[in-house]
This record gives sequence, C-alpha cells and structure tokens, in this order.
Amino acid sequence: MNRVLNIALSLFVVVLSVQTSLAGECYARLEGDTLRIGNTRIERAFAWNGGALRTLSLTEKAAGRTMKSRHDLPDFIFAGQAPQNATLEVVEVPAGRWAPSCFIARISYNTGRVKVRRDYRLYEGVPAIACDTYVKGVWDITMEGKPVLDQICLKGRNWHCTAVEFHDVTDHHNTLVEEHRFISYHHEKTWNGNLLLARDAVTGDGLFMLKEAPCSDMQVGGPGYDFITKNGRFQLAGIGFGPGDILPGEWTRLYGCVMGVGGEDELSMLQALRSYQKCLRNQVDMVMMNTWGDRSQDGRVSEVFCLQELDKAKRLGVTIYQIDDGWQCGKSPASVVKGGSFDDIWARGGYWDVDPQKFPHGLAPIVDKARSLGIEIGLWFNPSVQDDLADWEKDAAVLTGLWKQYGIRIFKIDGLVLPSKKAERNLRSMLDRVREETGDEVIFNMDVTNGRRIGYNWFAEYGNIFLENRYSDWGNYYPYKTLRNLWQLSRYVAPERFQIEFLNPWRNADKYPANDPFIPAGYSFDYVAAVSFAAQPLAWMEASNLPEEAFSTGDILRKWLDLAPEFHGGTILPIGEEPSGCSWTGFQSITSPRRGYVIIYREDTPGKSTRIKTWLPKGRFVRLKPVLGRGKGSLRIVGSEGSVKVRMNKKNTFALYEYTVL
Repeated sequence: MNRVLNIALSLFVVVLSVQTSLAGECYARLEGDTLRIGNTRIERAFAWNGGALRTLSLTEKAAGRTMKSRHDLPDFIFAGQAPQNATLEVVEVPAGRWAPSCFIARISYNTGRVKVRRDYRLYEGVPAIACDTYVKGVWDITMEGKPVLDQICLKGRNWHCTAVEFHDVTDHHNTLVEEHRFISYHHEKTWNGNLLLARDAVTGDGLFMLKEAPCSDMQVGGPGYDFITKNGRFQLAGIGFGPGDILPGEWTRLYGCVMGVGGEDELSMLQALRSYQKCLRNQVDMVMMNTWGDRSQDGRVSEVFCLQELDKAKRLGVTIYQIDDGWQCGKSPASVVKGGSFDDIWARGGYWDVDPQKFPHGLAPIVDKARSLGIEIGLWFNPSVQDDLADWEKDAAVLTGLWKQYGIRIFKIDGLVLPSKKAERNLRSMLDRVREETGDEVIFNMDVTNGRRIGYNWFAEYGNIFLENRYSDWGNYYPYKTLRNLWQLSRYVAPERFQIEFLNPWRNADKYPANDPFIPAGYSFDYVAAVSFAAQPLAWMEASNLPEEAFSTGDILRKWLDLAPEFHGGTILPIGEEPSGCSWTGFQSITSPRRGYVIIYREDTPGKSTRIKTWLPKGRFVRLKPVLGRGKGSLRIVGSEGSVKVRMNKKNTFALYEYTVL
C-alpha cells in the first residue's frame, strides 16, 4: 500500500462479475451490481454504480441487525462527471513492526482526466471500515457542489447524536474536547467535530463516523463544518483538498473517514471505536524525561550537564532521556542566545550539526552512558517549515543521519506549520522517508502545542502525541488540569498515545497565590507522576533540580512500567467525575470482559469514601486487588451505573487496582 515503506503487497485484480476474498476473515465480494465489504463483525453493502459506490446497508453482525440506507447519491460526492473505467482490487498488507495486518478493497476510476482511488481498509475483529481517498491527474472537472467524503441515509426520526469537537494548540487551549449533543431533525444542520456518534432511540441501532483529519478549526480548505445531519442522513464533509492541490503523477491523500457499528450501549460504541484506533499503531511504553520543563531553555544543555542528568534520571525510573532544543549549532527563537531563528534554516550552514562547543565529543558519550544505564536518548527536531516544508528531504536526511551515527530513534517533531495540502504532503513524505531508511525503527513524538498541526486523529501511524507545555515558572501548571485534559480526551482517543507531563512540585511555590489549594506543592511527587499513568509519563523537568526525597518515586514508576503493557493493552476509558481538584475520578482499563484495572484519584474531597461510576456490569460482584498507591483489597457489588464503593483516607492520593468480575 505504501511505496515509501517498501512493503511487498499481493494485488488481485478482479473482473466485476466475479466474487473475491483473501485469506482471513476480511472480504470483498462483487455479486452482480452489489459490492459487499466486511469481516466477522461488520459488513457494508454498496451499489457498484459504475465505481461511484452508494451504500445500501450497514450490518452489525454480532447483533444480527442491518441498517438499510436510502439515498440515491454516491457516498463520495466530488465531481459532476460520471465515473469511467472502474476497477476493483483487493490488497493484503502484512503485519508490520507497529501495526497488525490489514485488508484493503480498492476501487479506482476516472472522472475526466482525474483519477480517483478509494481504499476501504479493514482489520480482523474490528467492527469498523475505514476509507482512504486519493486523487491525481489534471484538473478538468467541475466540483459537485460542496464535496462529501462519505455518507449514509437511514430510517428513523429519533437519532440521538453527539458530535465531538477537539482542540489542539494547547498553549492556548485548556479545554480540549467539546461535546455537541443533539437529536437529528428534519431540517439540515451542520456540526464541527472529528467524531459523530449516533443511536436510534427506537431500534437501538448505533454507528459512528470518524473523520481522520486535523481538528476542525485547523483543517485545510474546509467548508466550516464537518458533519451534515438531517434525520437519519449523516454526511461527512470537508475533504481537505482543492483543485490546486492535484498532481499529475502522484497520488494526493484526502482526509480519511471511518464508519463503524456500535452495539446497544455507549460502552460497546466506545469499545468499537477504540478497537479501530488501536490498530493504527502499537505504542511503546516509556517514561521520558525532557528537561525543557524547568525553563532553562537551551542554557544548560551540554555534554557535562547531560551526563550528570542521566545518573539521576536512572534513579527516577526514566527509560528515554530526550535532549530538547540546544543540542544543535543553530539557535532557535527559544534560545537564551538572542537572534535565534528558524528562517532559512538551510541557508545557515551547519544548523543541524551537533554543537561542538557544548558537545566536544559529539553525542557518542551521552548515547553510550545512557545505553549502559538502560536508557535511550531522544532528540528534539524542528522541520524547516518555510515554503510548505519544501526542504523535507534535507530534514529527513538529518534524522536518518542521527539514527545511522548514534542509533537515535525517538524524535520530538516540533514547530510544525501546515497551512496547505502541499505542506501536509511534504510532512508525510519526510516522516515516511525516515521510516523507510531506518527500517521503520523510528518513533515520532508529534507536538500539538502551537500552530496549525495534525490534531489527534491524523498521522496516528507515526508515533505518539506530545500534548502540552505547562510550566510552574508561569504558574500555569496544575496537576488536576493536566488530569482533566487527559480524562476528557480518553473517552474518544486512546490515552496511551499521549505524553502527559508531570513537573517538579518543589519548584516555584512562590509563583502561585498563597491561598490557592491546588498548587503543585500541595501534592506528593508520587501523585503528580501517577496523573500520567493512563498515558505515557513525561518527566518535564531537570533531574538535578529534584530533592533527594523525590527519587523514591522511581520505585512507583518502575512498578508502573511493569504493569503498563497490560494496562495500556486494554480499552482505557474515564470513570468517576471530571477532575476539578475536588473530585473522585480516574480511569478503567478493560482488558477482557471479566478483568482489567481501575486507577482512582481522590482529589481534595471532604469524604473518605464514595461510590464511583465505572464501566463495570451492574449487579455483579467485583474483587479489587491493590497494585499501586494507597488502596486496600475488597470485594464489592456493582451498583447502578456501574458504581463501586471505594475508600481512601487521605486527600490527593491515588490507588491502582486490578479487578476481577465474579
């Protein structure tokens, strides 16, 4: 499927009247004029319509029910001309280093001198079908009104819906999720959001539509909304493409869309969504330290400093030590040295060379010592964003060169500006080139803190997400606010994809109001670290600034890392109340129908016990076995709304339990 990654594929071109499928449970069958694409969990049936597919039905196989679609238009509304020379291929993509195998039903056709390719992508056991759309050629067609990427039109007037809108640019936003709840009406209505959840209150039928794109306000060429609803008609709009973006000899990828079925309740819907998201990339569990959080900027970065830091990082349980801005000769705008800039990086000789003044022996001593301690070295990198990342090949060469010379495979990608489809295409080319030349070894930490970037539902195959910059120096770091952002996101995005910061709570107490009950110094170091456990912990600090008592938290972090693969392997969802500084809150990881984990945080609450709402089945007994923190073992009966009684004697403490449903 991907030339850049040089994956060997098996392609099977089929005549339209012949049935076809591949080994495994996924299939694509063309029966007369009806195309059926599915697996053991889902089937979507289409009228072939000359290649411009039109949905006929969506079947949830586990429940044995089918939703019939009634519209007469193609699912993909793009051009006014009829499709020509349509073909169907099936493609098997073998499992790779970071993702499971997948099955693609590829529909290709021409409209004028434009070639269109729609890749319907499925994974075994996942009740969702993704569609990746590509175009190339010469633009000589008329756009068909406002383009629609996908749609379905179902019966019923009682569709209860939630459009989920996300916000990145976290330097400026501290509420990252907005839920727009509504009942679809007979008048057309538009909504912002990357995700639409819908359920018919009469039949119980449910589905979701996921738009794989940047956040709504950061998309390229959008109409100002993402979804159009009218009773049971749901359209996904905004394709991320304009006539000027087409290339004659290279496929341009539009925004993606995913349609899935959601069982009979909210939990089954969210589990269906998560099962798809988990197929995009396997995550590597890590505890990363990045010293930028203590605001020395690049002022202390040097060989001597890093060597000293590594010993203390090891004591804290760190597995990745990432050197941020300052390892290179070039000076960025954030440097303590005045006059730094990202302008014309490639006109400034040696910008990305290792600074010989700071690192007289290169990075080898740092890498060697880290390796001896069981730590990997990561680096920060800022691609040259001018002219829509036109210098992407040079940028890629820097990263592959660092991998070849030092074995560095973890890079924070910062400073992105993606104002156009060309910039997005060049970024993808850069990332793919690095993956190809390193044997797909590399993990990218994609920064979403500022500028026009990728959001939470786009470029997921490349690594994890560096979520936010928070600093006690400016008084804007509060542990409960960090927890709140992760808690909100975790309902709709796999939280193990995020790097979540914890800071040195002993620093900068004087930067907060004396009567503020939520200051970092009011929490134990164990607690502020545990706030990140549903995600990837990021020690956003200099180890040398920690007091001796801090290093006992290394025991907690090391124990956590032993548990993390199983915890992160489950479906992690928020439980309890939204974090507020005064709530009982937490996360549940569902690893099987009867087993999993819950991590509970008692914030500054008046009572020592409560009933906390979970995703456990009501009326069943559950055994809670304490694993980390201040919990005690117990046997509880699950009440209404999955509520379970818990107790913690001390404010601002946490408890991680392994649970078994009896």
